[in-house]
Amino acid sequence: MLLLAGVGEGFRNGNRRQLETFGKNIIFFWGGRAPAVAGSFNSMRWFNLTYDDYLDIQSEAKIAVNISPVIARDDIRAVSDYTSTNGQVSGVPPVYSRVRTIPLQVGRWLNDEDNEQRRRVCILGREMTRNLFPGRPAVGNTIMLNGVRFEVIGMLSMIGNEEQNSTNIRIFVPLNTMRELFPLKGDNSKEGNAISFINYQPGTFDENEAAKDELHSIVARNHGGFDPKEKDVWEEWDTVKNQKTMGKIFTAMDWFLGGVGLVTLALGAIGIINIMLVAVTERTREIGLRKAVGATNRSILFQFFLEGACLTLLSGALGVAGAMLVIHLLSGVNLPQGFDTPRIVPLSAISAVLSLALAGISAGLYPARKAAMLDPVEALRQE
Repeated sequence: MLLLAGVGEGFRNGNRRQLETFGKNIIFFWGGRAPAVAGSFNSMRWFNLTYDDYLDIQSEAKIAVNISPVIARDDIRAVSDYTSTNGQVSGVPPVYSRVRTIPLQVGRWLNDEDNEQRRRVCILGREMTRNLFPGRPAVGNTIMLNGVRFEVIGMLSMIGNEEQNSTNIRIFVPLNTMRELFPLKGDNSKEGNAISFINYQPGTFDENEAAKDELHSIVARNHGGFDPKEKDVWEEWDTVKNQKTMGKIFTAMDWFLGGVGLVTLALGAIGIINIMLVAVTERTREIGLRKAVGATNRSILFQFFLEGACLTLLSGALGVAGAMLVIHLLSGVNLPQGFDTPRIVPLSAISAVLSLALAGISAGLYPARKAAMLDPVEALRQE
């Protein structure tokens, strides 16, 4: 049971840690499909979010916080004095670092002046730094993005594993600089107004659905006034909902493991009763002799009660040691993405041993009482 609980805890921690490489309690909002004909959902057309949508959301939203629009393109050529490469260039406002995981290793993050003045500055992800400045310092140097010179003002630490987080191969520039120099192509591009998506957070963990409804209403009004509550309209990823779903799975797992634990304890208690009853039967003459020379019922009761408790505690300790050994062996195994090394939570181990001890002690009471109530004369007659 402890081993299963340790595996579950490893999965819980791995899932939480993987989500936190993106950020905490984030909702990704890409846009949606509006009716091609007003009032009809039989024919749908895709639409991008726009900068105007962001401005309306920023001014009208009451529940959503840390609202960050993103313009992302992967067709921009990055060139340094040493090499060139392709990577995703993202235009973001300063608030982006409050929503997403942005661990700066060197330099600084974007500020309001960078965005308002459309400065040509950038921050490099860890792998992008290695590609553009192999073995050389990046901060303070410059790169060319589609022929436009940008100063590198910061470098990020590695996030997660190299291949598992695209932030490592990303270049960040101020949002307004991106809108001016590299506007998004595609729908709404004639206005130079489209954005790739919006990141935001609900005011509290439990307000994620209300925050989404709030944004849906604003965007639906801006794109034709269709019903925002229609199914299959919106493209979004709610990490809060994901966490809640995983929480339900872990709760169900805890209940399942609890049920397994109860059955295991019941079987263990039955085993202890049988062992102690056999011990009482085999030691009947010993019990009779002790009572004949003056042993009280209480001393006999305490002797067998103590034996049962020691047997239970010893078996519990061996079980915990075995589970710890297996988990230690698993620590050297490369686990799939989203799984951490299983670990035993001290509280779970203590609870398991105490529960086992309680079950063993309870199970030992009947055999101990039976031994204590033996008549010494009848006990001494036993062969």
